Amino acid sequence: MYRCCVHFYLMGWGKEDAELVKSLPPSEHFSHMFAESACPDRDLAARADVILADLRSMDAVQALSALSGARRERSRLIVLAEGAQLAGLSPFLSQLQDVWLAPLPAEALRFRFQRWQENYKQALDLWQANQFLDSVINGAPNLVWFKDKNGIHEKVNDSFCETVNKTHEQVQGQGHAYIWDVEQDDPVCIESERVVMETKQTGISEERILTGAGPRLLTTYKSPLYDVDGSVMGTVGIAIDITQERAYKEELLQQRDTLEAILTSLDCGIICHTVDGSRIISINQAALDILGYQSQEALTTDGFFLVASSVVEEDRENLCRLITGLKKPGDCVSTEYRVQHPDGTLLHVMGNIKLVEENGRQYFQRFLLDCTAQKLREQQERVETERRQMELVQALSVDYSLVCVFDLVTGDGRSLRISSCPDGLLQSLFNGQIQLEHCMERYIDSCVYEEDREPLRQACSRRYLEEKLSADSILYLNYRTICHGEMRYFQMKAVRTGDWNGQHSIVLGFRNVDDETRQELEKKTLLEDALTQANQASKAKSAFLSNMSHDIRTPMNAIVGFTTLAITHLDQKEQVEGYLKKILTSGNHLVSLINDVLDMSRIESGKMRLDEALCRLPDILHSLRSIVQADVRAKQLDFYIDTVDVLDEDIYCDKLRLNQVLLNLLSNSIKYTPAGGVVSMRVIQKPGAPAGRASYEFRIKDNGIGMSEEFVTHIFEPFERERNSTISGIQGTGLGMAITKNIVDMMSGAIQIYSEQDVGTEFVVSFTFRLSSAPKEVPTIPELKNCRALVVDDDFNTCDSVSYMLQQFGMRAEWTLSGKEAVLRTRQAVMRRDNYSVYIIDWLMPDLNGIEVARRIRKETGEDVPIIVLTAYDLSDIEDEARDAGVTAFCSKPLFMSELRTCLNSIVSTDKDPQSREEQQTQSKHHSGRILLAEDNELNQEIAAAILTEAGFTVEIASNGQLAVDMLSASEPGYYQLILMDVQMPVMDGYTATRTIRALPNRQLASIPILAMTANAFEEDRRDALQAGMNGHIAKPINIKKLLSTLDQIME
Repeated sequence: MYRCCVHFYLMGWGKEDAELVKSLPPSEHFSHMFAESACPDRDLAARADVILADLRSMDAVQALSALSGARRERSRLIVLAEGAQLAGLSPFLSQLQDVWLAPLPAEALRFRFQRWQENYKQALDLWQANQFLDSVINGAPNLVWFKDKNGIHEKVNDSFCETVNKTHEQVQGQGHAYIWDVEQDDPVCIESERVVMETKQTGISEERILTGAGPRLLTTYKSPLYDVDGSVMGTVGIAIDITQERAYKEELLQQRDTLEAILTSLDCGIICHTVDGSRIISINQAALDILGYQSQEALTTDGFFLVASSVVEEDRENLCRLITGLKKPGDCVSTEYRVQHPDGTLLHVMGNIKLVEENGRQYFQRFLLDCTAQKLREQQERVETERRQMELVQALSVDYSLVCVFDLVTGDGRSLRISSCPDGLLQSLFNGQIQLEHCMERYIDSCVYEEDREPLRQACSRRYLEEKLSADSILYLNYRTICHGEMRYFQMKAVRTGDWNGQHSIVLGFRNVDDETRQELEKKTLLEDALTQANQASKAKSAFLSNMSHDIRTPMNAIVGFTTLAITHLDQKEQVEGYLKKILTSGNHLVSLINDVLDMSRIESGKMRLDEALCRLPDILHSLRSIVQADVRAKQLDFYIDTVDVLDEDIYCDKLRLNQVLLNLLSNSIKYTPAGGVVSMRVIQKPGAPAGRASYEFRIKDNGIGMSEEFVTHIFEPFERERNSTISGIQGTGLGMAITKNIVDMMSGAIQIYSEQDVGTEFVVSFTFRLSSAPKEVPTIPELKNCRALVVDDDFNTCDSVSYMLQQFGMRAEWTLSGKEAVLRTRQAVMRRDNYSVYIIDWLMPDLNGIEVARRIRKETGEDVPIIVLTAYDLSDIEDEARDAGVTAFCSKPLFMSELRTCLNSIVSTDKDPQSREEQQTQSKHHSGRILLAEDNELNQEIAAAILTEAGFTVEIASNGQLAVDMLSASEPGYYQLILMDVQMPVMDGYTATRTIRALPNRQLASIPILAMTANAFEEDRRDALQAGMNGHIAKPINIKKLLSTLDQIME
């Protein structure tokens, strides 16, 4: 198969001898190339496969040294030397393939060269055979090995190495124990190889080999290996790993046995009979009952042969064919057939037949299960389905006087619906089985107006219907009829049904369209109603403008009036300060009014969209508490927030809109509750939500002025405010509740209001939110597992909720509604040496406040027990006093499971040294840097520049976007730290200016932070700013704290 070109280098040869060598023919598949030189040539030696060196006329040692250093490792070196030179060849004998002694006649030279060719060819033939052998065994997926008599592996294939997870070098030369990672050689394996070598026959067996990874089951084929003298020198083996296949087989057998056991345990018949079907071996009573016989003798007497005589004749042939078709033991088949009892009862039987072999004897084992009830149910379901389909057709065709179905191939059909006809004509023409052309021809001649007969006749022809319905699935045709001398208008509708590629079936429907006139009148009425609604909308618009004029003028009047007063009293600082606060309040109210109007406008125009994202309910509620805390303090109200059974804290919702709803309701409660009143919000997680969701109820309650029953019915209408002397002095737009209701509806929620004048109001808002798909874990706290905890709060729901949380952490939770009782329980626990490990105490309780309770408990327990105080108020009010009393930590209400877990972990952790609050406080932020302000309005320029300059910034102003781009481009990188960009400006707007800056070639200038500062305050405006390349968005009018906070975040 191979082809070989041999490169010869003839060194020092005479011309005659060289020509003789070159003239000798090469062996088959070989070709020769020759190179010559008189003395050693290193380059020629390096390229040669065979070097023939004549050393007779030169220094042999010197020549061989040169040739040995230059030749390739695999090249052959043959020398022609005289006898006297042989002694000098000793150092080079290991490198010489052969030495030819001179003088060497021509015939001897020819003989020597040909003999070398034969040896060379044999070496290459051996190399090729080894190549073939290695390719065959390494390409085989099975294990192949060659062993000597002692069980040492002389050669293995790649699959063998992969199986034992070792290399060829690690395996070859090793025995069974080392290769398979066991302590000693497998005696079964050794014995099987001994038998093969003694009998000199191939052995086939299954061997279970113990390996380091566990036992393996192999099917092995072992044959003897013979030495050159014919004696056995070892074994060659091939193994197939059948471990997994055998496991599958055993699993299938186990499953089959399990199935048979299940069938046997069921109330089913079992019968065993001979293969020829002439004799019943065994049968149980259930089988006799199913087949309709009292005993086995009665069954045999009635003529049992493979099948019982009671099997319905139409099913016998198929049942016999299935039984006789089972040829091998283990074959089985299932089928259904019918059995008729002598009393005429017909049973449906589910049968399973299996060919079984035991002790060399084969027989059929059959299972019979009565499935008559199931068949009857299926039949009843089919009848019921057909009945419902017919009722559906009747319902869908209620407007049609006549509905028929036809097969366009044959023209045959039947009627589905026929309305009553005064003369009974339709019943007589279309009753029962009908033919399309025949019944339609009679109908046309009897009922259709003469001028419309031919078009209808053409439209009802099978060819026309097939052609039109192939192009379109529905066909309409209007025509006229004469009934008792009165003309009526009808419409025919043809619809193709089913698989149009398989069969061409259609439904024809005929309906009276005289009622279309009535529909036209209805349309006219609708138009009139629309006109009325438009007029009402116009009036509503006028009322809106009137209300807006009033509500805008009221704060504007205050702003103008107090500004005038402030100018006239500039020398009276306190009085001017009072005026400015009233101006600020009126300005905030005006902004609130504008925001409400814009929100209402977006709701009515359908532009408000929900932006759902993953949010944390604790963050939302704590943020709400912080926002309203200032108003609560200002009015000296008691404000409470708590939770009940809130287990799911991570929800998907529009955080902004949920916050807006709750803030509107809380603001209303605070606004309409007099000083000293109580406002509370309770969050309850309700059971029964669908999987992956949670239902929440937010109850906001106050003991304020309340509302009249009449006003509650109109509270969600825009600009509705109750008119009485109590609230006449309270500012409001009348839009807040309308906005709230619309947002609640958008979020698929519900809102209810319970109110009574001079008693108070309660808002109940319900939402169902999608939950986070992340796994929710409530791990125990090892340091507190099985420890006692005492919850002290005068509110039962809080006690119950916190106790449940502690139980989830693995603690034994107890609770009490009284601070005094908590102290008493502590004293008892200390006396019994069963101390509480954690105390959780509410700050405000009727008998003792939480700080006093903590102080008394600390006297009883010492300094080691953690005490946590719950409060819905600002911690700064009580922190110093509480820590002096021995309070360890604080938790804000509403309390959530994650927050309680974090608090407890921080208390029991001993790895970190706690730092005081004073050590964690940071100094006020000092602002610095240069800001480029892009703003076209001079008043806004002045306001923004004053705010930023007072904060410590240096401000430069550009009056339009193009100027801002030019100023930035002309500056060095780092000269400006940030750009405040208005959006609506002349020459170049803010979005275009931002995109232009982001495209600047200087990447340092192009990456400068840009913050939108604009009156475009909607969520879509914020998204547009980010898409244009801005880093953030600030809405006008400017909130100074928010502006400076945003600048800190972007510039840090």
